[in-house]
Amino acid sequence: MEGFKVDKWGYQVNTSSDSCISAINSYYHQVLSYGRERSVILEAPKQDPTCVLANILAAHFLCSADSSRAMPLLEAAKSRLDQASSYEKVVFDAINFLISPNRDDDVAVELHLKLLKDFPRDLVSLKRAQVLCFYMGRADLSLKLVEQVLPVNKRESYIYGMLAFPLLELGRYADAEEAAKKGFEIDSEDAWTHHALCHVYQYECRFKEAVQFMEECSRTWSSLSSFMYTHNWWHVALCYLEGHSPMEKVRYVYDQNIWKELERIDASPAEVYLNAVGLLLRVYVRGGINVFGDRLKILANRLSDKAFWYLEWHLDVLVLWALSCTGDVSKAEELLEGLKSRISTMTKKKREYMQRAVLLAEALFEYGKGENEQALELLGQTFDAIDYKIIGASDEQLDVFNEVWITMLLNSGQATKAVQAIEKQLKKREGTPFLWRLLEKGYSMSRQQGAIVAGKKAQALEAVYFN
Repeated sequence: MEGFKVDKWGYQVNTSSDSCISAINSYYHQVLSYGRERSVILEAPKQDPTCVLANILAAHFLCSADSSRAMPLLEAAKSRLDQASSYEKVVFDAINFLISPNRDDDVAVELHLKLLKDFPRDLVSLKRAQVLCFYMGRADLSLKLVEQVLPVNKRESYIYGMLAFPLLELGRYADAEEAAKKGFEIDSEDAWTHHALCHVYQYECRFKEAVQFMEECSRTWSSLSSFMYTHNWWHVALCYLEGHSPMEKVRYVYDQNIWKELERIDASPAEVYLNAVGLLLRVYVRGGINVFGDRLKILANRLSDKAFWYLEWHLDVLVLWALSCTGDVSKAEELLEGLKSRISTMTKKKREYMQRAVLLAEALFEYGKGENEQALELLGQTFDAIDYKIIGASDEQLDVFNEVWITMLLNSGQATKAVQAIEKQLKKREGTPFLWRLLEKGYSMSRQQGAIVAGKKAQALEAVYFN
């Protein structure tokens, strides 16, 4: 067709500009590789202001960071919709709904399912839909999406990392490992595949194997976004921490591979802070924060800047802990009130399931202040962090909240309840030394037999991984 070109997937786009198509294809690569140059999509509508696909993709890129710049691009896409290809029209429909205020997430997923049924090679639309599913806590839908398009993408880069992650979230670790290894064979530099394999090794307490694998892969990470770069290093630090490496080693990774990212001129600070504060909470729970000197206070000072509030629920929950823990209670209260206000403006459907996120936020605020009993009352007697995926966190990221809950139970004298919770966690990950230390403490406090055995098990595991 005259005036039409094809993009990376082989789908028609109404443009006569090779430069426009080139910018779109570069953007696809940046999204799938977690690159730090996703802003390349802004070049596409400059090269062809009439291209619907260029405008709607650029609008989506800008909508979370600069909605005022996104709106003209959205309007430009709408104004030319009647000249667009059938592919461009369904991408427009899916993104236009996705970025609309008070959207229904289920409908947004359905629109992407429809898009991918007709255009299954579009892995960026798959990625966009999977991100949405992640924030919905719906790994089952994420898996359904990738399985729908897998038959026509079996030799494509990135597809197996996208298959592995929902399998991980559904507890299918053997299948996830198989998928991630297939992805690694196709493209050994795919950071999302590295990430998925690390998840498997970490969950199975193969901490040394995880660290060796990730540190070898890290030579390919310099072009990653601030989030992906520091998140992969967060996993490395966590493996050192969980494998009972000296706390100084964890601190070294924090300094050299997480905090140092902020020195890069194109760093995204909020993405770095998410991984930094998530790691420091783990360290704090384990009683190792003194080894980190004033790093928590320095980070909390950065997080008192409201520019970093309300970007991610997960980050907000962690910020509440950091602020209250370092004594900035008034700022923490202001953030908490803001979160409650945001809940009140949501649709009834979304408000009902996000209410749980507010309870977790309040509990972390109380925990930071040392008010364990108030925090426990908020979380209830049947707390399990796995039920809080709606804050936008993986199982591994959520697990720290189970650790917080257990330590609060112990600190408030509820040893029997704590022991039950620890034993539940050990059924999933019996190779974790810290859980055995907690169990030893719980048994001792509740005068149960087994404290000595638990202590010996912890001691044996502490010597296994990095000594």
